[in-house]
Amino acid sequence: MLSLKNITISRAGTNLIENSDLIIYPKECIGLVGNNGTGKSSLFAAISGRLDIDSGELEKSDNLHIVEVKQETPALDKTALEFVLDGNTQLRQLEAELKQAEEKNNHHKIALLHDELAAISAYSQKAKAQELLSGLGFSVNEHNKTVKEFSGGFRMRLNLAQALMANSDLLLLDEPTNHLDLDTLFWLQDFLHKHSAAKIIIAHDREFLDNLCTKIISIENKKLYSWAGNYSQYEKLKIELLEQEKASFQKQEAKRAHLEKFVAKFRYKASKAKQAQSRLKALEKLTKQVLILGQDSSFPLSLPVPEKTPQLLIKLDNLTAAYAEKKILNSVHLKIEREERIGLLGKNGAGKSSLIKILAGLDNPKIIAGKRNINPDTKIAYFAQHQIDNLTLSENALFHIQKVCPDFSTQECRNFLGGFGFGNKRDEVPILNFSGGEKARLALALIIAQKPNLLLLDEPTNHLDLQTREQLTQSLQDYSGTLVIISHDRNLLRNSCDKFLLIDNCEIKEYDGDLDDYRQYLQTRNKENNNNLSIINQDNNKQAKRRENAEKREILRPFKKNLEIAEKELDKANKELEQIQIKLSDETIYQEERKQELKTLLEKENKAKNALNNAEAKWLHTAEELEQKEAELSQE
Repeated sequence: MLSLKNITISRAGTNLIENSDLIIYPKECIGLVGNNGTGKSSLFAAISGRLDIDSGELEKSDNLHIVEVKQETPALDKTALEFVLDGNTQLRQLEAELKQAEEKNNHHKIALLHDELAAISAYSQKAKAQELLSGLGFSVNEHNKTVKEFSGGFRMRLNLAQALMANSDLLLLDEPTNHLDLDTLFWLQDFLHKHSAAKIIIAHDREFLDNLCTKIISIENKKLYSWAGNYSQYEKLKIELLEQEKASFQKQEAKRAHLEKFVAKFRYKASKAKQAQSRLKALEKLTKQVLILGQDSSFPLSLPVPEKTPQLLIKLDNLTAAYAEKKILNSVHLKIEREERIGLLGKNGAGKSSLIKILAGLDNPKIIAGKRNINPDTKIAYFAQHQIDNLTLSENALFHIQKVCPDFSTQECRNFLGGFGFGNKRDEVPILNFSGGEKARLALALIIAQKPNLLLLDEPTNHLDLQTREQLTQSLQDYSGTLVIISHDRNLLRNSCDKFLLIDNCEIKEYDGDLDDYRQYLQTRNKENNNNLSIINQDNNKQAKRRENAEKREILRPFKKNLEIAEKELDKANKELEQIQIKLSDETIYQEERKQELKTLLEKENKAKNALNNAEAKWLHTAEELEQKEAELSQE
């Protein structure tokens, strides 16, 4: 379907991928992994044609339709539903042609276009778009909201829905889970399982890759490597290969050291000169071995021990909260106690982030009833995505940590930042030059430096690569404080939380189950929602059927009009012949003195009969045309 042969890809004069091969087969699902900046997105750009390869060959099957998710969405007045339908370019093209044909009253073209629309199941596309929107967290009422009314995160969901709407042979998905919550992530995973296109997925969610991918392509030392299996299998194979490489490397280095020692000791001794020269030649032949996959670049992300740990940190007593007039939480009773590790579950908009904001003591949403009681020894650290935007881009990490921890010495600041991967003077680099993952790590470091005993994390893994996610998960397991977390990273939730709270219908209750149980709960709920959507679609289908019938009537109208004209001509010819034959039935017409009149009537009779025959033939032909067109339309 698509193959890359000996390709090299560069950006800004730097080679990212060199002399590498890749073959993509129909319907396979590939996970593309590699550290940030290794060229994953550039490879996507090359495959889609947005970036020229520097050397090598890129071969594609004829008419291969490659679709990728747009990274930006302008503030459009178009509705969400219409925006998603735009993803089906074939549908939109046929609709545009149909509109032109209708404006020109080109009935033959109209009929042909309706045949083509029926061939692509055009009348079911709206229902498909509605399914995509609902699956990605848009309520039915939001389907007709304009694109510009949605936040940036939801516009990215619209871009994803539009890409999934397309008839693709190869689907390129670059971090498709970044702007999703857990509910929509489950839905997307199930949808992609059934999607017939080949897929290449860049993702930092190991469970997502494990559940979907049957092959992993990794970028290591500017090369593409192919691994059979999912991400966990790739990780296992890579560890085994690294161990083999290290053993071979160590063996060669030991041999090199032995040869160097012998040469250094005996090269100037006459009795050993010959042997020394032999060892020197062997040393020259012993090329320097380079590890193919490189060394593990992980760092020990460390969370400091809280200074105090009260038993009861926060208590919500019959608390009700709202945004303006919209109630978000109602009559909540909740205790957050020492060393609890809580994961928050619930659909998008249910109030998960709102609860964390209330726990953090923010004034939006506003508490309109009940109380929030906090222990004076409770020390809160709250992480949300907006804190990344609050970083001063012109300053470095050292500046930020010194601002948060003025009592730290410069060396203490450097030591702390080193625990978050900012060693080797990386702490002196301006934030402007940081990747999204580095910014997220720094924002985490700034709140954790305060030694909190209550850590509130709202989607902390967005922008973090797989390796850093693993390190964060490990550090949270060792964290001795209390944790409340929202995340769509199932691996993080499974390994960090021992208790789940479900937020639904403005209420909070303990969820008695694990994430697998929660998925079953979502599938049941989604089935009910789909039934409701099915009722709406039935109404829409009825409207579509009425519209289809109206369009068919419009197509048949000229045929019926022609038949009506033919019937009138036939009726007129019959009446003219009948009047002539009435006159010919008068016996006096045959008298000698009326001979000329008789001759004229007989000529008129002959013409009338010919006219009647022509009218009958025309009527029969027009009736057959109408019958044939009605049969064609009934088969659509």
